Amino acid sequence: MQEPVLELINASVKKGDSLVLNGLSLTIRSGEHTAILGPNGAGKSVLLRLLTHDDRALEFDNQPAVRVFGDDNWNVFELRSQLGIVSADLHQRFVGGNSEGRITGEAAVLSGFLASQGVLRYGTVTDAMADKARESLARMGAAHLAARRMNEMSSGEARRILLARALVTSPRALILDEPTTGLDIVARQQFMKLVGQIARDGTTIILITHHVEEIIPEIGRVIFIKKGRTAGDGPTNMMMTGPNLAELFGGPVEVEESGGYYTARVR
Repeated sequence: MQEPVLELINASVKKGDSLVLNGLSLTIRSGEHTAILGPNGAGKSVLLRLLTHDDRALEFDNQPAVRVFGDDNWNVFELRSQLGIVSADLHQRFVGGNSEGRITGEAAVLSGFLASQGVLRYGTVTDAMADKARESLARMGAAHLAARRMNEMSSGEARRILLARALVTSPRALILDEPTTGLDIVARQQFMKLVGQIARDGTTIILITHHVEEIIPEIGRVIFIKKGRTAGDGPTNMMMTGPNLAELFGGPVEVEESGGYYTARVR
């Protein structure tokens, strides 16, 4: 049996007076490409922050509620080298009007080694790091963007840079949080095809989303999250039905599948 990437054991997280995750338990194993699907406000982003140790779960019965790669006591800097992350929030930080937006694609990828957001200091980048950055850019079809500034790229180009950044440390898992938000239909398709290739190359994919269209054929398992709890869990083709999605999102939904890709519309 493959090692667990993520284990949540009765995990709860409180924000103010509200439980945003409420006794959530699940296990995702290495090589088990998984989508975590749910409506806005379901607790998906908090789950991501548990995975990266930016949030902590409430203690329950003196047992660890979160384990990543079998460990519940990670150094956060070390953990970030094992997890590649691409999110719409990260995109905004890199292409906004601040200093991160003015760095080049190559510098953005190199910042992945330092778990920073575009901040590179003299003497911290080795020749080996520079070689890996070039390799990662080429792998994502973004070598031509190495010298271009992030705030001068299209959204699709910038998202490729963030994929290259996420992969530059050869992480054990790639975490995607609403990864195609803000992309047009062509850029979205191109991005998700790259993700599919990454999955086939052996990196475990964990997709956190409310966009049905982001679920690609390589995703073999879908977990529903609603109101901070697991609302369903199973093989993709069994989970992605109209009745299931209608219950999850709270309205009548029709689902179409073609070649392992899904589209949904409100009836």
